[in-house]
Amino acid sequence: MLLIGSATLSCFGISDKEKEKTDSPNIIVIFADDLGYGDLGVFGHPSYKTPNLDMMAFEGQKWTNFYVAAPVCTPSRAGLLTGRLPIRSGMSSDKRRVLFPDSNGGLPQTEITIAKALKVNGYQTAAVGKWHLGHQSPYLPTDHGFDSYFGIPYSNDMDKVEKTDHFTLAENERFQAYNVPILRDDKEVERPADQRTITKRYTEEVVEKIHSLKDNGPFFIYLAHSLPHIPLFRSEEFKDVSVGGIYGDVIEEIDWSVGQILETLKQEGLAENTLVVFTSDNGPWHTFKTHGGTAGLLRGAKGGTFEGGMRVPTIFWWPGNIRPAVVTDMGTTMDLMPTFCALSGTKLPEDRIYDGYDITPLLMGTGEGIRETVFYYHGQQVYAIRNGNYKAHFITQLEYGNPTAHPVTNPPVPLESNATILDEPLLYNVNVDPGERFNIAADHPEVILEIRKILAQHKASLVPVENQLEK
Repeated sequence: MLLIGSATLSCFGISDKEKEKTDSPNIIVIFADDLGYGDLGVFGHPSYKTPNLDMMAFEGQKWTNFYVAAPVCTPSRAGLLTGRLPIRSGMSSDKRRVLFPDSNGGLPQTEITIAKALKVNGYQTAAVGKWHLGHQSPYLPTDHGFDSYFGIPYSNDMDKVEKTDHFTLAENERFQAYNVPILRDDKEVERPADQRTITKRYTEEVVEKIHSLKDNGPFFIYLAHSLPHIPLFRSEEFKDVSVGGIYGDVIEEIDWSVGQILETLKQEGLAENTLVVFTSDNGPWHTFKTHGGTAGLLRGAKGGTFEGGMRVPTIFWWPGNIRPAVVTDMGTTMDLMPTFCALSGTKLPEDRIYDGYDITPLLMGTGEGIRETVFYYHGQQVYAIRNGNYKAHFITQLEYGNPTAHPVTNPPVPLESNATILDEPLLYNVNVDPGERFNIAADHPEVILEIRKILAQHKASLVPVENQLEK
């Protein structure tokens, strides 16, 4: 049952009969890979045409302060699917930032994914696209609550068999240079994957799933695009359609994909009973220049803990149910798990710590957000914390390919008073200064002290677990 009353539903023009259809909403999460905060038209890009995502935001909600659990692929995905910081599941490492084809670990069976939780409540589940949480059993999507899986099990730049650089390969679109497989459930069905059609085929798979699942109860579909992660590929129909080059072509094909999914929901009469969320796993990969995206006015990119590495473009769409708005409250991908459980009447397991919050009141316009804090993890270390308007950097790291921006002399040192001491942390008001240009630490020592206390309390909640990325 939805956590909203009939009076609230009435203000959106929903009848009692229509209300019944929203008791167990279908849910689709569309997760782009390395899409930057400024890569969509509705988030300010002047060149890329993204009419479907723009309309999705106009009809739904555009969230401007939405974060991921980590600035790189594997831990970010673990955070989304479990509602927990990846350090709690062993899915972050200071030595190996992500899983690789030679990795033996993955998301532990002890973790409860969104799919596992919703299946208990009768949901049909499907995963499509990039997984990157373990490419062999017992770590595959079908081991973690998904009834089916179709996609590339890790990043599309892995299993590289040619020495040619990524830029040249992308311009030539030689998919054979990457010996990545496509899996159907747990079986390999293609190798190397023809990535020139990968966005198109992911989209066709999701559309087919909507058609086949629509009459058998509520469904949860997790679509994790392999792009715009380098190397870039696009279907023949999307070559040179964008004035923004090959990267723009890729973005516009992803926008087309979103349009196909939304149109299918409308044609099947499912739009008003389906919540669709669009977001990205981390910021843009600046190392690859014009083959990477942009974080817009934000500082930093993928791999770092400035805003551009972890604040991502996010849109919620659910016609007739959520209040169209631009939401400036803080949210994270870890909030999706408790929110989906609340919306579907699914009991959230009580045997573990969750780092996400139910954001239903913000979606429905019935209340305010309750998130006050965001932790910016770099591997297994907290590099920064945002609390309210303020963000303190204890250790700062630029994106992949760049040196440390503001190294501190000493690493964090726990004190008996449960505080931590660092040399001259940086402080920004990220509402006033989202580009993190003006350090105001000297003016607000009390804010830094409060954030240090929050860090100490957070560290006290951590329990050592086996590291999965180092196995």
